[in-house]
Amino acid sequence: MKVTKLMCGLAGGSAVLVALAESKGYYFERTKNDANLRKWNGLSVLQAAVPQTWSPSRDHTVTGWDSNWDKRDPLTLTNGKKKIKEKEISIEELNTEVENNKPKATRHIFLIRHSQYNLNGTMDKERILTPLGREQAEYTGQRLAALGLKYDVMVHSTMTRATETANIISKHLPDVEKVSCDLLREGSPIEPVPSISWKPDCVYHEDGARIEAAFRRYIHRADAKQTEDSYEIIVCHANVIRYFVCRALQFPPEGWLRLGLNNGSITWLTIRPSGRVGLRMMGDSGFMPPDKLTRT
Repeated sequence: MKVTKLMCGLAGGSAVLVALAESKGYYFERTKNDANLRKWNGLSVLQAAVPQTWSPSRDHTVTGWDSNWDKRDPLTLTNGKKKIKEKEISIEELNTEVENNKPKATRHIFLIRHSQYNLNGTMDKERILTPLGREQAEYTGQRLAALGLKYDVMVHSTMTRATETANIISKHLPDVEKVSCDLLREGSPIEPVPSISWKPDCVYHEDGARIEAAFRRYIHRADAKQTEDSYEIIVCHANVIRYFVCRALQFPPEGWLRLGLNNGSITWLTIRPSGRVGLRMMGDSGFMPPDKLTRT
């Protein structure tokens, strides 16, 4: 299976479509009812990748679920707003086109944090897995294999510790293709709240854009052409995983640093055809003996 890239479309929903929905069209009725759920915590997708400044007056109340958070809503992909406005298509025809473009499969994404590594290394190539880290990766590989799922692909960060972890896991899943990706490298996605003083704003500005790009590439609903559920493994880093989880669940992304992950742990996201996201497990490491657990 090829790793699909994020497709961006025009924002869905408009006053014209809402008005038309009142007369006919099941899809447009849903759009009208969800019109007030289009905001994502007061932040646009682009704003999520740049530093934010906390103030007590900032509103972090989630007002509703943005059903088009990944810009893959079928109405968006069919360019329905433009077609209706320019009278290129009838409501009945657009409903049919929207139905044909609806995803049918569920994506299961397993986010694996790399195992324990040598913290004394000054360069990435020196930060290799410790003997315990290699054990942890073995346990993770055994656990993923024991789930008995048909994995489609394993994508991993190009950093040494993530690459080594993926290689060890791969021994237990020999038929799963491995793909490396620079976007998944460790970094600081967004200034956390509560704030900390050990990172300058430029770090969040640069790392955040890259990690947000990784999120858009890998975390989205299935393509309409995908007919079967998929199971994909992403081996990367704690900060990346924590940010992905916050973004996917539409929680305030500034809370990423409040989440903890053990080395070699498994986080399982499920993305339904409707775009709804579920967190089936977060940082699971119960398959390892207690004396093998670390967070470094």
